[in-house]
Amino acid sequence: MIKLHHIPFSRSFRILWLLEEMNLTAELRIYSITDGSLRKPEFKAISPFGRVPALEIDSITIHESGAIVEYLTETRPECGLGRLVGDPDRISYLEWLGFAETQASIIASLNMQHLFMGPETPASPAVLKLEAARLGATLKAMNSSLDGQDWLLPSGFSAADTMMGFNLFSASYFVHVDKFKNVIAYIERIKSRPAYIRARALDGEQKFYNKNFYEALDV
Repeated sequence: MIKLHHIPFSRSFRILWLLEEMNLTAELRIYSITDGSLRKPEFKAISPFGRVPALEIDSITIHESGAIVEYLTETRPECGLGRLVGDPDRISYLEWLGFAETQASIIASLNMQHLFMGPETPASPAVLKLEAARLGATLKAMNSSLDGQDWLLPSGFSAADTMMGFNLFSASYFVHVDKFKNVIAYIERIKSRPAYIRARALDGEQKFYNKNFYEALDV
């Protein structure tokens, strides 16, 4: 039995999507970011930092999406979703896995300031503008990298796309993605993948965003 500890529309979607790409079925344990369930001792015993995703598989438990992606792709090379040692795309693959977390950390900062800081700790307009600009710079870099190819790696779809691709659905709440034509085409290719469609149906309703777009506040 595979168990995925999951919050809808969070980074754990990366793993839900990857499992679907690998035709692996997981039992979902659903949590909320606001109800305190991530701080309970029973969850901390599974994920010491109180974060999702956490994956129970092969009689072990792994947390942190990057580590889970590397474990799944290395233990199941027949799925062809990793790039193992000796593969010409190995370095680019690892770079995209790392860049996915760089980009996600900017999104997390914007999420925190727009969505989770209370009135007693108002968000800084200058920081919001800076973080939105930083996020836009990462999208510009992606747009350039996708010029002339369908996926992040020249050799085709990989787990790097499940790591990076998920970010784009949150990024669009803070940056006008439509000016990055290659990124828009990439998003459409992602949306057409059967495994992505299945994963989104399993994911559950997102409860983070209550607006279509969050403008940086005027300084």
